[in-house]
Amino acid sequence: MNLDLAGKAFIVTGGTDGLGLATARALLAEGANVLVSGRSAARFTAAFGDAPDDSRIAFVAGDNADAGLPERLRIAVLDRWARLDGLLVSTGGPPPGQALTTDDETWRGAFDSVFLGAVRLIRDLAPAMADGSAIALILAISAREASATLPISNGLRPGLALLVKSFADELGRRNIRVNALLPNLFATDRIRRVLGDREPPVEDIALKRIGEPTEFGRMAAILLSPVASYITGASIAIDGGQSKAL
Repeated sequence: MNLDLAGKAFIVTGGTDGLGLATARALLAEGANVLVSGRSAARFTAAFGDAPDDSRIAFVAGDNADAGLPERLRIAVLDRWARLDGLLVSTGGPPPGQALTTDDETWRGAFDSVFLGAVRLIRDLAPAMADGSAIALILAISAREASATLPISNGLRPGLALLVKSFADELGRRNIRVNALLPNLFATDRIRRVLGDREPPVEDIALKRIGEPTEFGRMAAILLSPVASYITGASIAIDGGQSKAL
């Protein structure tokens, strides 16, 4: 399928590993230009050393919690490609724990990175986007169903999922779409570290397996493309049928 992304420019935060990396690679495969942000330049080099054309990929160091990151990204993408057609907001998942024993510092750090960082990126980068652009947030199925071991995610993700609808309403007049993606378990390095030697729990997943990052990346690229031109304000589960909620 031609997603009509050739020559367009996207920003992907947290794009040096995991689902952000998978999305950046999917966008590159469709001919888009991609500005990736992340904490480690070394990870960027390791991830994109085999990029097909390095003129279509660039890097800005930064964490989503950094209030100065949106401005640096805006300057970098416009200087390099003179346009901005889309944004994927990805950030590392909050640490596991229990709600009653998670301390204030951990809550504040996660809020700054996961919640306020996403709000700031959308608010500050949307004015630079062309009409017809698209924004997507990588959240989690905990936006719909509580996780027993991820109380911070339970607290922050549902609010962001509803905020997606507010952003969609406010940016719709410029034909800028805003959606959320709700993944479950994917075969990323983070999930491998969490699971260790244990087999992934798949009994509640309809397809009886965890997802491959490339599967997520392709869906994210579709949602960011003109192919999905009438989808906005939506939260779309990419979970192999794990969620039993509407």
